[in-house]
Amino acid sequence: MAGPIRIAGFSGYLGDRRSALDEAMAGDPVDVLIGDYLAEFTLAMLSARHRNDPSRGYVEYFLTQLEPHLPAIAERGTRVVVNAGGFNPAGLAEAVRRLVAEAGADLRVAHVEGDNVLPRLDALQAEGHDLASMDTGEPLSSWRGRPVAANAYLGGWGIATALGAGADIVVCGRVTDASLTVGPAAWWHEWERTDFDQLAAAVVAGHIIECGPHATGGNFSGFAEIPGVIAPGFPIAEIDSDGTTVITKHSGHGGAVTVDTVTAQLVYEIQGPRYLNPDVTAHLDTVRLSEVGPDRVQLSGTTGSPPPPTTKVALFAPIGHQIVTTLYATGLDIDEKVALIREQAAALLDDPEAELDVSAIGVAAEDPQRQWDATVQVRIMATAAEREPLQRLVAGVGQLYLSSIPGFFTDTAARQAATPSTRIDYWPALLDVGAVGHLVVLDDGSRIEVEPSSVVEKPSQPEHPDPPALEPRATRRVPLGRVAHARAGDKGGNSNVGLWVSDPDAWPWLRSLLTAEELHRLMPEAEGLEIVRHEFPNLGAVHFVLRGLLGTGGSSNLRVDPIGKAVGEFLRARLVDVPEELL
Repeated sequence: MAGPIRIAGFSGYLGDRRSALDEAMAGDPVDVLIGDYLAEFTLAMLSARHRNDPSRGYVEYFLTQLEPHLPAIAERGTRVVVNAGGFNPAGLAEAVRRLVAEAGADLRVAHVEGDNVLPRLDALQAEGHDLASMDTGEPLSSWRGRPVAANAYLGGWGIATALGAGADIVVCGRVTDASLTVGPAAWWHEWERTDFDQLAAAVVAGHIIECGPHATGGNFSGFAEIPGVIAPGFPIAEIDSDGTTVITKHSGHGGAVTVDTVTAQLVYEIQGPRYLNPDVTAHLDTVRLSEVGPDRVQLSGTTGSPPPPTTKVALFAPIGHQIVTTLYATGLDIDEKVALIREQAAALLDDPEAELDVSAIGVAAEDPQRQWDATVQVRIMATAAEREPLQRLVAGVGQLYLSSIPGFFTDTAARQAATPSTRIDYWPALLDVGAVGHLVVLDDGSRIEVEPSSVVEKPSQPEHPDPPALEPRATRRVPLGRVAHARAGDKGGNSNVGLWVSDPDAWPWLRSLLTAEELHRLMPEAEGLEIVRHEFPNLGAVHFVLRGLLGTGGSSNLRVDPIGKAVGEFLRARLVDVPEELL
């Protein structure tokens, strides 16, 4: 089709603003609306619903979002693509068809399936697919968990096929987040499977808009300068036939699109300069950003290469139970008070196989002016194979008022509401793309098989050694965040963080400062962990992967910040020596 395709997001995760589709429908005209609902942990939750009731297992509130807009979607000719199908894309597609019929709208609904490989796990292993951990290399047979969810990441060609066959609404299960954008762009521009530069550009565009307001000022270290940040709007990607893309947003909606807000999302939850997708490997270090108008940032120069011969499979398994409760310590001797609470909690738990973490959050001020200035939260988290020790712990904490630290008090409502929940472990593996089914099912029941790419290439993730030190200059010791932005996230058990500067003159200093050794100093929690360092000169960014900081994943570690979202803000608060001229 002629001209660029305009793709607007309206969901960044399961639980995002329920009003987002209303906002998008009331906003600027677009060709395709995409909704991303599936974080890595979300499928494990949806699988439990599906096991209890095979008719469920999808994102049910998507139907509530969609229903009022079906007549307008049909009238405007807008396409809708979502991964809200979760564990049951066929079930959600059928539910959408019922709503379409009730609304009398002329809309066709298709779904994409094949990502769920759980029923085939034994057969796949018998065929020689060991599904070894991407992090440790250990075989699946060594895992402590019994999988209840195993979903392969599908690419965008199933979506493109469904749209090409006349579907107006496409429901997917676990496609990659970026595939929600790649599929519509490939369909619109009639790209070939080997148009790797264009496909890579669409992957990058999809990566930027997949998290909704992340690209318009949400979760942004420069939030204080963003207008309307109380409710930042959802982004739009305008993708041209050569892959050149402009990121913008609905006019009149909150937030802003700037080079920095786009950079923040570019460095988010990546593993390095090579961004792997089932359809293409995108080279993020070739991307160039430029502001071409208010709330308009252009992406150009993106290159791509053939996709890898494997795709990721996310496996989840229950491994027991966990519970969290909180109390407070005030005034002097905080360390000693927390130590006593830790000993009392261990005695209450009374389970040698259980795990216990008792952490003080915050620091009591000297000469406090208010009681809360002298108060820190004490978080107690425990895991156990059975629920009973955890129930005993929470009940016991409520019996410590007269026999624990001076000034003891708890968050009573939170303690009374605390009940053990299932602890879920995560196992990321790789599977040959040829072993994954990828099917499009149209509204008439016909099924179209989507073949994997015939051209593949095993990728290598470049690493960048520490640069040479710069000549000494007059410096001042200030928080790193006074001159640098940051964005952090997670990929399984790894935390990633990108730090960048808006001022090109500060880039040589930033890359010289941020060595792997310096990051170890700035982040003592990473002691003993492997840190992988990358540079993105076009973005003025240094990126790090902290391997194993999050244990085996956010669903099972005991950290207060389980998926590492605040790692970047912690680093920005650390003091470093900054050249005077940059201040």
